[in-house]
Amino acid sequence: MLDWLIEGGTVADGTGRAPRTADIAVKDGVVVEVSEKPLRAAARQTLAAGGTWVVPGFVDIHTHYDGQATWDDTFSPSIGHGVTTLVMGNCGVGFAPVRTGHEDGLVKLMEGVEDIPGAALHEGIRWGWESFPQYMDALERTPRALDYLVQVPHDPLRMYVMGERAVAGEPATAQDILAMRTLLHEALAAGAAGFSTGRTDNHRTSEGRETPASEAGAAELTGLAQAFEGLSHGVVQVVSDFDLLRDPARFDAEFDLVEALARSSGRPLSMTWLQRDPGGEQYKAIQARTEAAVAQGLPLYLQAAARGIGVITGLDASFHPFMGFPGYKEVAHLPLPQRAAALREPERRARILAQQSEHLAGDGSAVPPLVDLLLARIDLISARMFALEEVPDYEPPVTHSFYVRAKQAGTTPLAAIYDHLAAGDGSALIYFPIFNYNDGSLATLQKMLEHPNALFALGDAGAHVGTVCDASFSTFLLTHWVRGRGVFTLERAVEMLSQRNARYLGLRDRGTLAPGQRADINVVDPQRLALGRPHLVADLPAGGKRFVQHADGYVGTWVAGEAVVRDGAVTASRPGRLVRMR
Repeated sequence: MLDWLIEGGTVADGTGRAPRTADIAVKDGVVVEVSEKPLRAAARQTLAAGGTWVVPGFVDIHTHYDGQATWDDTFSPSIGHGVTTLVMGNCGVGFAPVRTGHEDGLVKLMEGVEDIPGAALHEGIRWGWESFPQYMDALERTPRALDYLVQVPHDPLRMYVMGERAVAGEPATAQDILAMRTLLHEALAAGAAGFSTGRTDNHRTSEGRETPASEAGAAELTGLAQAFEGLSHGVVQVVSDFDLLRDPARFDAEFDLVEALARSSGRPLSMTWLQRDPGGEQYKAIQARTEAAVAQGLPLYLQAAARGIGVITGLDASFHPFMGFPGYKEVAHLPLPQRAAALREPERRARILAQQSEHLAGDGSAVPPLVDLLLARIDLISARMFALEEVPDYEPPVTHSFYVRAKQAGTTPLAAIYDHLAAGDGSALIYFPIFNYNDGSLATLQKMLEHPNALFALGDAGAHVGTVCDASFSTFLLTHWVRGRGVFTLERAVEMLSQRNARYLGLRDRGTLAPGQRADINVVDPQRLALGRPHLVADLPAGGKRFVQHADGYVGTWVAGEAVVRDGAVTASRPGRLVRMR
């Protein structure tokens, strides 16, 4: 007897093959048959899937659940957006290895880089490991809803070996590199999925310091890459500014380093790919260098997003335009509805709008310098700030911006933004796409997603919890690019969400719907599929807040043949496991 029989759905199997109507038979956690003829076999549970899309579970290669995974067994909110396998330990930050008594350094690192409240991390993380394999063992003891893989992050590795020298910007010695390489190899041999490193000025600790490995040299990176020797698995993940606009010579030197890292490791390497602002043409230079390297046999890939990369601002979000104004600070402690009411007082409004924001970045602050720059240019950047309504529009025209709204109302952009945020109970939000939106549309991003070496990624699920909720990227790909714009066919989008990412990681048992593959499955009602407006919930440890964004239209999500989501609700099933690569 089958465990599940999913009947009559429109099957996009993850291979890129055109969808067809078929039945899916599941037994013992795997797909046993995909038939275009109706199956008549007996099954414990049957789902009539006519009118739905039946697709593989999605593989998210860029998350930051490293801390949340120690207290949350569901990987929320990813579980609500069709993800069945995810990868954490990206961008060089994480929580292992760590010496006993030095946990606070890693908390400050993650709090600053990934905007996860330090109090939540301190209260929520149940420490009890030192080495990276011990961290994996600790995670593995908790049954989970989804499958997950872990990468070894560079910063904790450096801090473990070099101590204070790691955060003081000192170069690693040959002995340091050997020690780090030994620990990295040990973790990879224990099943870690790869190695990640972060090289961007936008990442700072909660004390405003550069991340420990942000300026690591070629000797250190290529030395660490040699940890993959003798192993047949593993990937490398890199985020870098590249800085073409500031210094073309630095761009070439940085890309030379990326190539050396890929060459030394012999493993697939993926890097963050954005249309930056300023520097909107840099993505073309990255593309050209990548294509040249691939032509020479290097396995380079480009992680691309589904929409603009930016922030959500609101009075209770991590950032908003008035947080540095003295007049706002006077009422910042009030509960949200009272705060909004206070901001609507005519005298206070006039006084705040006449003030200047104090600097937010600098020593002792995790706020990146970019924030102060943006605040200083608020009148101009308001042309890329939009009200985030109940039905969110992630490709809004400039005519809907606060810049245009202010001109039409005969006021200033700052005043228009102020009045929007102070309205009602204070829960109004603003969407501000910083990257991937230079031309006021997603046209450039479409070209990036269409590149043959692009990987669907950068949702940062579990991170930036008070500024974004891009864990919904997978749903957005289907609602916007497939059903809305019609740019991508269903089969192409599903292949990006499933098989392409799975194969990049070296996973051969999932990513498609075929006999013998794991029964990681989504059943989606395309008529109901929709994203709601992100909203803040205080469900983190220590009362920390985060944005969540719900999706309608997921009839069900199965992991290894067990339903973990039915009609939008998470079930009690916990079939997920730590995937150890071998």
